Amino acid sequence: MAGLLVQLAALSLALAAKTKPFMFLSILIYMCGLCLMNGMLTSEFVRKMLLESDQIAAEQIQQTLHPQRVEELPGYQVEMFYKPLRGVGGDYFDVIALSNGRTLFALADVSGKGMPAALLAANIQALVRSISSVIADPLGLAEQVNNHLCQYTPPERFATAVFALLSRETGELTYVNAGQNPPILVSPDRTTFLGPTGIPLGLLRETAFQAQRVVIPATGKLLFYTDGLTDGIGDENPEERVGAALAFPGPTISNLQALLDPKFNEDDITLLLLTRLSLEDRRI
Repeated sequence: MAGLLVQLAALSLALAAKTKPFMFLSILIYMCGLCLMNGMLTSEFVRKMLLESDQIAAEQIQQTLHPQRVEELPGYQVEMFYKPLRGVGGDYFDVIALSNGRTLFALADVSGKGMPAALLAANIQALVRSISSVIADPLGLAEQVNNHLCQYTPPERFATAVFALLSRETGELTYVNAGQNPPILVSPDRTTFLGPTGIPLGLLRETAFQAQRVVIPATGKLLFYTDGLTDGIGDENPEERVGAALAFPGPTISNLQALLDPKFNEDDITLLLLTRLSLEDRRI
Protein backbone atom coordinates (compact mmCIF):
# COMPACT_ATOMS: atom_id res chain seq x y z
CA MET A 1 0.00 0.00 0.00
CA ALA A 2 2.85 2.39 0.81
CA GLY A 3 4.41 1.80 -2.60
CA LEU A 4 1.09 2.37 -4.37
CA LEU A 5 0.48 5.60 -2.46
CA VAL A 6 3.93 6.88 -3.42
CA GLN A 7 3.28 6.00 -7.08
CA LEU A 8 -0.11 7.73 -7.02
CA ALA A 9 1.50 10.83 -5.51
CA ALA A 10 4.11 10.78 -8.27
CA LEU A 11 1.44 10.52 -10.96
CA SER A 12 -0.50 13.40 -9.42
CA LEU A 13 2.64 15.52 -9.34
CA ALA A 14 3.38 14.65 -12.98
CA LEU A 15 -0.11 15.70 -14.08
CA ALA A 16 0.19 18.97 -12.22
CA ALA A 17 3.79 19.67 -13.28
CA LYS A 18 4.42 22.33 -15.89
CA THR A 19 8.22 22.38 -15.93
CA LYS A 20 10.80 19.70 -16.64
CA PRO A 21 12.34 19.73 -13.13
CA PHE A 22 8.98 18.79 -11.63
CA MET A 23 8.45 16.12 -14.30
CA PHE A 24 11.88 14.65 -13.49
CA LEU A 25 11.03 14.76 -9.76
CA SER A 26 7.71 12.99 -10.32
CA ILE A 27 9.45 10.23 -12.33
CA LEU A 28 12.04 9.83 -9.57
CA ILE A 29 9.30 9.57 -6.89
CA TYR A 30 7.40 7.04 -9.03
CA MET A 31 10.50 4.85 -9.38
CA CYS A 32 11.08 5.02 -5.62
CA GLY A 33 7.51 3.90 -5.05
CA LEU A 34 7.94 1.06 -7.55
CA CYS A 35 11.12 -0.12 -5.81
CA LEU A 36 9.40 0.09 -2.45
CA MET A 37 6.47 -1.99 -3.66
CA ASN A 38 8.72 -4.59 -5.30
CA GLY A 39 10.82 -4.83 -2.16
CA MET A 40 7.79 -5.42 0.02
CA LEU A 41 6.39 -8.00 -2.40
CA THR A 42 9.73 -9.81 -2.34
CA SER A 43 9.76 -9.70 1.44
CA GLU A 44 6.22 -11.13 1.58
CA PHE A 45 7.19 -13.87 -0.87
CA VAL A 46 10.20 -14.84 1.25
CA ARG A 47 8.04 -14.82 4.39
CA LYS A 48 5.49 -17.16 2.79
CA MET A 49 8.25 -19.47 1.58
CA LEU A 50 9.64 -19.67 5.12
CA LEU A 51 6.17 -20.39 6.52
CA GLU A 52 5.63 -23.14 3.96
CA SER A 53 9.03 -24.59 4.80
CA ASP A 54 8.16 -24.58 8.52
CA GLN A 55 4.81 -26.18 7.74
CA ILE A 56 6.43 -28.98 5.75
CA ALA A 57 8.94 -29.56 8.54
CA ALA A 58 6.11 -29.68 11.10
CA GLU A 59 4.22 -32.22 9.00
CA GLN A 60 7.30 -34.42 8.73
CA ILE A 61 7.95 -34.22 12.47
CA GLN A 62 4.34 -35.09 13.32
CA GLN A 63 4.45 -38.08 10.98
CA THR A 64 7.38 -39.44 12.97
CA LEU A 65 5.37 -39.08 16.20
CA HIS A 66 2.63 -41.37 14.93
CA PRO A 67 3.44 -45.06 14.47
CA GLN A 68 3.97 -45.76 10.78
CA ARG A 69 3.66 -49.46 11.41
CA VAL A 70 2.86 -51.57 14.44
CA GLU A 71 4.93 -54.50 15.61
CA GLU A 72 3.09 -57.73 15.02
CA LEU A 73 0.71 -58.57 17.86
CA PRO A 74 0.30 -62.36 18.06
CA GLY A 75 -3.38 -63.22 17.72
CA TYR A 76 -4.43 -59.71 16.70
CA GLN A 77 -4.58 -57.43 13.69
CA VAL A 78 -4.14 -53.65 13.96
CA GLU A 79 -5.16 -51.16 11.27
CA MET A 80 -4.60 -47.41 11.40
CA PHE A 81 -5.69 -44.32 9.50
CA TYR A 82 -4.80 -40.68 10.17
CA LYS A 83 -5.80 -37.65 8.12
CA PRO A 84 -5.34 -34.11 9.51
CA LEU A 85 -7.70 -31.43 8.28
CA ARG A 86 -4.70 -29.18 7.67
CA GLY A 87 -1.05 -30.05 7.27
CA VAL A 88 -0.74 -30.83 10.97
CA GLY A 89 -3.48 -31.72 13.42
CA GLY A 90 -4.39 -32.21 17.05
CA ASP A 91 -5.10 -35.95 16.97
CA TYR A 92 -2.66 -38.33 18.64
CA PHE A 93 -2.61 -42.11 18.66
CA ASP A 94 -0.09 -44.71 19.70
CA VAL A 95 0.38 -48.46 20.13
CA ILE A 96 3.00 -49.31 22.76
CA ALA A 97 4.23 -52.86 23.37
CA LEU A 98 4.84 -53.57 27.06
CA SER A 99 6.20 -56.50 29.02
CA ASN A 100 4.23 -59.59 30.09
CA GLY A 101 2.20 -59.82 26.90
CA ARG A 102 0.53 -56.43 27.28
CA THR A 103 -0.08 -53.66 24.76
CA LEU A 104 -1.12 -50.08 25.50
CA PHE A 105 -3.40 -48.24 23.09
CA ALA A 106 -3.63 -44.46 23.39
CA LEU A 107 -5.73 -41.97 21.45
CA ALA A 108 -6.30 -38.26 22.13
CA ASP A 109 -8.04 -35.35 20.45
CA VAL A 110 -6.73 -31.89 21.40
CA SER A 111 -9.04 -28.87 21.39
CA GLY A 112 -8.51 -26.56 18.44
CA LYS A 113 -6.77 -27.17 15.14
CA GLY A 114 -3.52 -26.48 13.35
CA MET A 115 -0.12 -25.83 14.88
CA PRO A 116 -1.20 -25.06 18.50
CA ALA A 117 -3.18 -28.30 18.69
CA ALA A 118 -0.31 -30.23 17.09
CA LEU A 119 2.17 -28.91 19.69
CA LEU A 120 -0.06 -30.05 22.55
CA ALA A 121 -0.62 -33.41 20.86
CA ALA A 122 3.16 -33.84 20.65
CA ASN A 123 3.41 -32.98 24.34
CA ILE A 124 0.84 -35.66 25.19
CA GLN A 125 2.69 -38.19 23.05
CA ALA A 126 5.91 -37.52 24.96
CA LEU A 127 4.08 -37.76 28.29
CA VAL A 128 2.41 -41.07 27.44
CA ARG A 129 5.64 -42.59 26.18
CA SER A 130 7.60 -41.55 29.27
CA ILE A 131 4.91 -42.33 31.88
CA SER A 132 3.91 -45.68 30.40
CA SER A 133 7.43 -46.98 30.94
CA VAL A 134 6.81 -46.57 34.68
CA ILE A 135 3.01 -46.52 35.11
CA ALA A 136 1.34 -48.80 32.59
CA ASP A 137 -2.20 -48.89 33.97
CA PRO A 138 -4.66 -46.54 32.21
CA LEU A 139 -5.98 -45.03 35.45
CA GLY A 140 -2.58 -43.88 36.65
CA LEU A 141 -1.69 -42.72 33.15
CA ALA A 142 -4.83 -40.58 32.86
CA GLU A 143 -4.23 -39.01 36.27
CA GLN A 144 -0.62 -38.15 35.51
CA VAL A 145 -1.34 -36.65 32.09
CA ASN A 146 -4.29 -34.69 33.49
CA ASN A 147 -2.17 -33.22 36.31
CA HIS A 148 0.54 -32.19 33.85
CA LEU A 149 -1.87 -30.49 31.43
CA CYS A 150 -3.67 -28.67 34.26
CA GLN A 151 -0.35 -27.33 35.53
CA TYR A 152 1.45 -26.45 32.31
CA THR A 153 -1.15 -25.61 29.64
CA PRO A 154 -3.53 -22.64 29.25
CA PRO A 155 -7.02 -23.11 30.73
CA GLU A 156 -8.67 -23.12 27.31
CA ARG A 157 -6.50 -26.01 26.12
CA PHE A 158 -7.64 -29.54 26.92
CA ALA A 159 -7.80 -32.97 25.33
CA THR A 160 -10.22 -35.85 25.23
CA ALA A 161 -8.45 -39.20 25.39
CA VAL A 162 -8.76 -42.92 25.89
CA PHE A 163 -6.07 -45.21 27.30
CA ALA A 164 -6.57 -48.97 27.02
CA LEU A 165 -4.30 -51.76 28.27
CA LEU A 166 -4.73 -55.09 26.51
CA SER A 167 -3.69 -58.48 27.90
CA ARG A 168 -3.12 -60.28 24.64
CA GLU A 169 -3.42 -63.78 26.06
CA THR A 170 -6.87 -63.34 27.64
CA GLY A 171 -8.24 -60.49 25.51
CA GLU A 172 -9.02 -58.51 28.68
CA LEU A 173 -8.98 -54.76 28.13
CA THR A 174 -8.70 -52.22 30.96
CA TYR A 175 -9.55 -48.71 29.82
CA VAL A 176 -10.13 -45.13 30.91
CA ASN A 177 -12.18 -42.88 28.64
CA ALA A 178 -11.55 -39.19 29.41
CA GLY A 179 -14.41 -37.61 27.48
CA GLN A 180 -13.46 -39.25 24.20
CA ASN A 181 -15.91 -40.65 21.64
CA PRO A 182 -16.82 -44.11 22.92
CA PRO A 183 -14.69 -46.86 21.39
CA ILE A 184 -16.92 -49.45 19.74
CA LEU A 185 -16.51 -53.12 20.65
CA VAL A 186 -18.23 -55.48 18.25
CA SER A 187 -18.66 -59.08 19.41
CA PRO A 188 -20.37 -61.91 17.53
CA ASP A 189 -23.54 -61.35 19.60
CA ARG A 190 -23.50 -57.68 20.59
CA THR A 191 -22.14 -54.16 20.05
CA THR A 192 -20.84 -52.29 23.09
CA PHE A 193 -19.96 -48.61 23.34
CA LEU A 194 -17.19 -47.92 25.86
CA GLY A 195 -18.48 -44.59 27.12
CA PRO A 196 -16.66 -41.90 29.14
CA THR A 197 -15.37 -42.76 32.59
CA GLY A 198 -14.11 -39.24 33.33
CA ILE A 199 -13.92 -35.69 32.03
CA PRO A 200 -11.42 -34.46 29.40
CA LEU A 201 -7.80 -34.04 30.42
CA GLY A 202 -6.58 -30.60 31.44
CA LEU A 203 -9.86 -29.19 32.76
CA LEU A 204 -9.76 -29.91 36.50
CA ARG A 205 -6.77 -31.06 38.48
CA GLU A 206 -8.84 -32.54 41.30
CA THR A 207 -10.96 -34.99 39.33
CA ALA A 208 -11.58 -38.71 39.54
CA PHE A 209 -11.29 -41.16 36.66
CA GLN A 210 -12.61 -44.69 36.66
CA ALA A 211 -11.17 -47.76 34.99
CA GLN A 212 -13.46 -50.29 33.34
CA ARG A 213 -12.80 -53.78 32.00
CA VAL A 214 -14.13 -55.66 29.01
CA VAL A 215 -13.03 -58.75 27.13
CA ILE A 216 -12.46 -58.82 23.38
CA PRO A 217 -13.68 -62.24 22.24
CA ALA A 218 -12.32 -64.19 19.29
CA THR A 219 -13.27 -62.41 16.03
CA GLY A 220 -14.19 -59.35 18.12
CA LYS A 221 -13.30 -55.88 16.84
CA LEU A 222 -12.52 -52.72 18.80
CA LEU A 223 -12.46 -49.34 17.09
CA PHE A 224 -10.85 -46.26 18.62
CA TYR A 225 -11.66 -43.05 16.73
CA THR A 226 -11.87 -39.27 17.00
CA ASP A 227 -14.95 -37.18 16.27
CA GLY A 228 -13.68 -36.42 12.78
CA LEU A 229 -15.14 -39.81 11.81
CA THR A 230 -18.62 -39.30 13.25
CA ASP A 231 -18.82 -35.63 12.19
CA GLY A 232 -17.69 -36.60 8.69
CA ILE A 233 -20.52 -39.11 8.29
CA GLY A 234 -23.19 -36.42 8.56
CA ASP A 235 -25.91 -38.65 10.00
CA GLU A 236 -28.15 -38.33 13.05
CA ASN A 237 -26.74 -41.55 14.54
CA PRO A 238 -23.20 -41.89 13.14
CA GLU A 239 -22.02 -44.23 15.92
CA GLU A 240 -24.76 -46.70 15.03
CA ARG A 241 -23.72 -46.62 11.39
CA VAL A 242 -20.12 -47.27 12.37
CA GLY A 243 -21.19 -50.11 14.67
CA ALA A 244 -23.31 -51.63 11.91
CA ALA A 245 -20.41 -51.42 9.46
CA LEU A 246 -18.10 -53.14 11.95
CA ALA A 247 -20.62 -55.95 12.45
CA PHE A 248 -20.14 -57.18 8.88
CA PRO A 249 -17.48 -59.87 8.49
CA GLY A 250 -14.01 -58.61 7.83
CA PRO A 251 -14.40 -54.81 7.82
CA THR A 252 -11.23 -52.86 7.24
CA ILE A 253 -10.25 -49.21 7.64
CA SER A 254 -11.14 -48.65 3.99
CA ASN A 255 -14.71 -49.78 4.69
CA LEU A 256 -14.99 -47.22 7.46
CA GLN A 257 -13.51 -44.50 5.24
CA ALA A 258 -16.29 -45.21 2.75
CA LEU A 259 -18.79 -43.89 5.31
CA LEU A 260 -17.25 -40.41 5.18
CA ASP A 261 -18.91 -37.63 3.22
CA PRO A 262 -16.30 -35.08 2.01
CA LYS A 263 -18.70 -32.16 2.41
CA PHE A 264 -18.87 -32.80 6.18
CA ASN A 265 -15.12 -33.24 6.65
CA GLU A 266 -14.14 -30.34 8.94
CA ASP A 267 -11.86 -32.02 11.46
CA ASP A 268 -8.88 -34.34 11.85
CA ILE A 269 -9.75 -38.02 11.44
CA THR A 270 -8.04 -40.85 13.31
CA LEU A 271 -9.04 -44.51 13.23
CA LEU A 272 -7.40 -47.34 15.16
CA LEU A 273 -8.99 -50.74 14.60
CA LEU A 274 -8.03 -53.80 16.66
CA THR A 275 -9.30 -57.23 15.64
CA ARG A 276 -8.81 -60.37 17.69
CA LEU A 277 -8.23 -63.23 15.29
CA SER A 278 -10.06 -66.54 15.51
CA LEU A 279 -8.13 -69.71 16.30
CA GLU A 280 -8.28 -70.72 12.63
CA ASP A 281 -6.89 -67.38 11.47
CA ARG A 282 -4.06 -67.58 14.00
CA ARG A 283 -2.87 -70.86 12.53
CA ILE A 284 -2.65 -69.47 8.99
